[in-house]
Amino acid sequence: MKGIFKLTAFLCLFWGSCCTQATVFYSKEEAFELAFGKGAEITDHQVFLTDEQTAQVEQIAKTKLDSQLYTFFEARRNGQVLGYAVIESHTVRTQPETLLIALTPKGELMKSEILAFHEPPEYKPSSSWFATLIGKPVNDLRQNQGVDGISGATLSVKASLEGIRKALAVFPVG
Repeated sequence: MKGIFKLTAFLCLFWGSCCTQATVFYSKEEAFELAFGKGAEITDHQVFLTDEQTAQVEQIAKTKLDSQLYTFFEARRNGQVLGYAVIESHTVRTQPETLLIALTPKGELMKSEILAFHEPPEYKPSSSWFATLIGKPVNDLRQNQGVDGISGATLSVKASLEGIRKALAVFPVG
């Protein structure tokens, strides 16, 4: 009986240590500070898309929306709008990824960063890769059609680009 207990304990430790790869890099508050600087006033705004708006957004984004409810976070300092942020969560391969997608007041991409990544670390796109996306229009944010892929991280790139395109496509509607 002791042998079974030791084996079970060993397997739990082994599976727990080798298979736990989830990493949270930034909290929501840290993400807003990363995008807009310290002391920005953040308010949230929900956008409820109609069926017609959803179809329009999906056509522009070239991907399906998971919901007709979308939340934008507006950042202000001294009454001036600094920009907007979206916290986008989606499944990459089998595990979730959460992105910060920050937009200028005009709705252009100004920053995107991974907040949490639960896939193996080698599948995670780098901050420098995300920096290459800044300012690109929604139509140019497609893998191998305006954006370079990352060898070994194809699904991560695809999921990240879809999340960013969704935010850019929903923004004018909201």
